[in-house]
Amino acid sequence: MQFLRCVSQISRNGGRLFLSRQLDSFLIANSSHLLGDSTHKVFNRRETYSWSFSALHGFKQQIHHQSSSLIEEPLDPFSLVADELSLLANRLRAMVVAEVPKLASAAEYFFKMGVEGKRFRPTVLLLMATALNVHIHEPMPNGVGDTLGAELRTRQQCIAEITEMIHVASLLHDDVLDDADTRRGIGSLNFVMGNKVAVLAGDFLLSRACVALASLKNTEVVSLLATVVEHLVTGETMQMTSTSEQRCSMDHYMQKTYYKTASLISNSCKAIALLAGQTTEVAMLAFEYGKNLGLAFQLIDDVLDFTGTSASLGKGSLSDIRHGIVTAPILFAIEEFPQLLAVVQQGFDKPENVDIALEYLGKSRGIQRTRELAAKHASLAAAAIDSLPETDDEEVRRSRRALVDLTQRVITRNK
Repeated sequence: MQFLRCVSQISRNGGRLFLSRQLDSFLIANSSHLLGDSTHKVFNRRETYSWSFSALHGFKQQIHHQSSSLIEEPLDPFSLVADELSLLANRLRAMVVAEVPKLASAAEYFFKMGVEGKRFRPTVLLLMATALNVHIHEPMPNGVGDTLGAELRTRQQCIAEITEMIHVASLLHDDVLDDADTRRGIGSLNFVMGNKVAVLAGDFLLSRACVALASLKNTEVVSLLATVVEHLVTGETMQMTSTSEQRCSMDHYMQKTYYKTASLISNSCKAIALLAGQTTEVAMLAFEYGKNLGLAFQLIDDVLDFTGTSASLGKGSLSDIRHGIVTAPILFAIEEFPQLLAVVQQGFDKPENVDIALEYLGKSRGIQRTRELAAKHASLAAAAIDSLPETDDEEVRRSRRALVDLTQRVITRNK
């Protein structure tokens, strides 16, 4: 009855329904009766994740969604920033122009119209910028607020551009290391122009990113994004030089995944917050959102490597296991079938070992457990957005809803 009374107390704000804070109080007070806490070991240290917190957050979000779905139109995160994404795409093409024609052609290879990719990271960062820029909407005399807001937005757009250049540079280098022949549904740059040009094009993009980063004149932001590049190198080296024991360690896998995938989006989100002059607490919430969203994204990527098709992925399926890379689905399968460990430690140079691993994976809950782990990180990302300071500004609230929506899109995508 107490729960029903909480649910029934719904207030209106800005024309939209939301559950009163009494629901939060009820869920927190009764969390121990609903779900227990669990400790999950990640990143070579023991971190305690509150399963009750993330699950209850999802439960609360479900109730919120049910109460407001009658009056809220479906939200498309990408459409909210579509105009800015087009602006960024044009600026990126201008930023990667080089004096040497072949280098220019190589550098712009994945920035050309039609092959820019999903532009997922710029979308996240532009939405985060709006979600955090609460003070921009406070009135200031003589249009000063508008000028400051426009300048800040331009600087935050620069973070999105830098992030995309670093991301594409890492793809070019990864394709050389993996000897890939396709990327985004077309021939990879190393396949089309050769390894040397692909490496130089990646280096060129990183240098352009550094120039743009220096223009921001913010040493903390420079340090964050420089650390990202270090993490990309560290993560790739971890993958290349891991021992057989490390390859079968979930801790090692999650640390590597953070370095290779989640560090870029998490530190870029934090940079957006720092440029906005947000508090340390808010900057860390932005970081946590990016970290958990990035981890969820990569976990689903690992699932799709087994369940997707080459056409849907834009690259070859089963590419990880064929390159000897052990990911979460196989690691979970090993927990159920310890005899698979010996096969993994032998490596996947022999095609029959790949077949054996796939057979065990099919009998296990490896795919399902990986999806569950991705869902947990998606829930933690959504919880970070929910923990941001409250605001009545509808544009800010819409961007925050879009960021939460992205957490679901990440774990339900099929490509």
